[in-house]
Amino acid sequence: MVAASSTLALVHYLEQQGVLHPSRVEQVTGLGLSDLSDPDRRVPAEAHYRLWTHAEQVTGDPGVGLHAGQVVDPERMGLVGHVFFNCDTLGEAVTQYVRLHRLINESVFLSFEQTADQAILCWQPDSPNHYCRQDMDRTLAAAITRTRHFIHPGIRAEWVEIAHARPSYAAEYEKLLGGPVTFNNGLTRLAFSSRHLGHPIPRRNPYVYSAVLKQVNSLLARLQTRRSFGRKIRRLISRQMATERIDADSLARQCHMSRQTLYRKLKKEGLSFQGLVEQVRQDKALRYVAADHYSLGEIAFLLGFSELSAFSRAFKRWTGVAPAEYRARSLGNTGNEPQTVVGDR
Repeated sequence: MVAASSTLALVHYLEQQGVLHPSRVEQVTGLGLSDLSDPDRRVPAEAHYRLWTHAEQVTGDPGVGLHAGQVVDPERMGLVGHVFFNCDTLGEAVTQYVRLHRLINESVFLSFEQTADQAILCWQPDSPNHYCRQDMDRTLAAAITRTRHFIHPGIRAEWVEIAHARPSYAAEYEKLLGGPVTFNNGLTRLAFSSRHLGHPIPRRNPYVYSAVLKQVNSLLARLQTRRSFGRKIRRLISRQMATERIDADSLARQCHMSRQTLYRKLKKEGLSFQGLVEQVRQDKALRYVAADHYSLGEIAFLLGFSELSAFSRAFKRWTGVAPAEYRARSLGNTGNEPQTVVGDR
């Protein structure tokens, strides 16, 4: 699910471009414009991404995500945006952004890594069906544009890795983001100098921050309650993965229920058992390979693969590249091993 405010922001962009057709928006998303104005409304991720496809068609602009993300309108920022830009420092803002990201988009995991001299944001969809090129473009453009506007105009990316293939407008990324950009990576990652984390936020308002933070914490608590069973099963899968074979029957017994009940409760949250196993394996694989703490053979064992070749095939399916190439690429970019990871994984 995606916050309706994100979908509404795209609607406003289409209106600015003179190509908004309310009836078509309702047809694509299943929601009217009045529905999208509800601050508590959540939109299915698939519907939100369909609207992006529609936006590219009606604007005739393949780079619509990058261009929409460069629009700064404080009056139309969501609650998380108001929390972010009323923190004391950029470092605190990034921490809050990661913590609250599930309110923006439940279908994408956001994590934060910090090395001795770099800070790295990493976006990973929970399934291949939940990756949207236009929405990822908008996320990157909004992150850097708003940070420059509200915090410091000199902030730039040191390097960027993007999951999707190189588009026709590829030259625009480096011009906007400031650092070298590569495409066809397994994840989308943006690195900037860690010295920026100490930048104070000039126009912060502690009263606005306190009021909005209270509201978003309430929303987050409700969301976490609704998705708590899936997170519990995910944690159990992660804990059990390196010690024994993962199967639904054993996890169901740990939860004192039948396998059928386990499947039914996950389905209510839009999840599947095998999908969660795949997510956990992929997440751990990307972290282990990038960090270089374990050999590739050790990683295959830790993730429950019978042999290295099976792990290599799975990794290439997830990322498009072999694990050795991904490791070399990651270490070549960062120059340092991640020391801190923040995020609800």
